[in-house]
Amino acid sequence: MAFAGLHPVVAIYSSFLNRAFDQLLLDVALHKAGVTFVLDRAGITGDDGPSHHGIWDMALTGIVPTLSLAAPRDGARLKEVLRESLDISDAPTVIRFPKGAVTADIPAFERRDGIDVLYRGESADVLLISVGAMAPMAVEAASQAYREGVGVTVIDPRWVKPLPQSLITMADRYKSVVVVEDGIAHGGIASALSEMFRGAGLDTPIHSIGVPLTFIEHSKRAEILSDLGITSQNIAREIVEWSSSTLKAEMPLPQDENENRRQNR
Repeated sequence: MAFAGLHPVVAIYSSFLNRAFDQLLLDVALHKAGVTFVLDRAGITGDDGPSHHGIWDMALTGIVPTLSLAAPRDGARLKEVLRESLDISDAPTVIRFPKGAVTADIPAFERRDGIDVLYRGESADVLLISVGAMAPMAVEAASQAYREGVGVTVIDPRWVKPLPQSLITMADRYKSVVVVEDGIAHGGIASALSEMFRGAGLDTPIHSIGVPLTFIEHSKRAEILSDLGITSQNIAREIVEWSSSTLKAEMPLPQDENENRRQNR
């Protein structure tokens, strides 16, 4: 269909993309076919069972050349990225979203180079990059961190592969970057961001909050996320702790302590 001038839109569970990966890589991407894969049940699905958690799609699609991956945070963004994907006729696109009802729209304060700013911190302490459905949790975590004196700005790139190059300039203004994603952290978005920063010579620390490299048992989605530490409370706590560690590392030693260290060498 793609070679006949049409643009197929393929609906598939995220976990089932594991079995279709060969076709995605060699039948679609290799031949520059404009096909959009819409992945339902991305991320932690809850009580569907261990095999149905859609936690591998971001790591898998991350190694496919030319592929673009979107993770919309709400229904409005889903419509938006779907329209954008249909304009890409020479490469595959993937759109991932979680199981369940469509959440309330989360408007952006502004959009910079395709990146939505969802929450603006009063100080440039932490840049929190929220991937897809993690947006409500990230915004709440930023609000909690603010009450602890840590300024957190929350952004949503919308398209997470390839990551916008403007993230390099944006991240350079902050003391640290935190990525929260509902896929396996190993080979996920934080890993891709770290590689991009290294290539640009940017040494801003990156912290990852995601799913560990293990098989997840079935349970309620909220219970699983809580067990994994992926909650607004835990994200805020981690941010405050990391920010405190960064601040201590930046603080100069008192003059007399510096002198003592030199004498003891």
